[in-house]
Amino acid sequence: MSLGDDTGRTRTRLPEASGDPYGGARRNGRSSSRSLVTVVGVVVLLIAAIAFANRGGGDSDAEEGGNSPKAAATAPTGEKPVPAGAAGIPAGFAHDRQGAESAAANYAVALVSADILKPDRRAEIVRQVFVADKQTSLADRFDKAYTKEFLSTIGLDENGNAAPGETYVSRTMPIGTKVTGYSDAEASVDVWCSGVFGTAGEKTTSPVTSDWFTMTLQLRWADGDWKVDSFAQKDGPAPVPGDDKASTAEEMAKAVQEYGGFTYAR
Repeated sequence: MSLGDDTGRTRTRLPEASGDPYGGARRNGRSSSRSLVTVVGVVVLLIAAIAFANRGGGDSDAEEGGNSPKAAATAPTGEKPVPAGAAGIPAGFAHDRQGAESAAANYAVALVSADILKPDRRAEIVRQVFVADKQTSLADRFDKAYTKEFLSTIGLDENGNAAPGETYVSRTMPIGTKVTGYSDAEASVDVWCSGVFGTAGEKTTSPVTSDWFTMTLQLRWADGDWKVDSFAQKDGPAPVPGDDKASTAEEMAKAVQEYGGFTYAR
């Protein structure tokens, strides 16, 4: 039985002592054997349950995209890995819910990357990610947002490069995806993400920090692939911050250079 003390901590009350160091009358050999058989039986059932769970359960959730994060996150589907496309962004997504989720996750990574701040790379990303009839208007919107003045405020030059000796970081890690609307022609997918962004440098005024956000991507099936028609972003859901010790600027810059990103495929 657990009781709370005045300090808010929890303490545990142990069973009352009986005077016998063995906790009362000793069990005979038969009761000990029975207990052992019971324990073994429970272990066998547990192993069988784990083995059954690892088989992925039914295939219907995996094939339909499913509403269960448990099955969608772990069950193998037999789909081939997503191949690399132009600008290093995956392409050739499956024409189903699963393919739409994979496309949304990979596009979220590209749209909130350090490369999106570089004019040349941004043009490549726009061509790869967006439907053809939205590319020109969205390219203009990006150019107006990422002006020379804006880049200067975060310590970058007009080409999106950090000052010598510094490294700009903007990396997104999808935590999960949720299909909120689907048809053969269109899909709406929420991508819950965590990310790190900022400048790793001894004199920077914008050190690398982390954030949590959700991107909603409206996708359209066009030219044999899922492409972005529009997207929006909002904060959270965010967990309570931990007490991790912050790394030095040198450690952050080294980590970004040494650890590559992932291709997200279901």
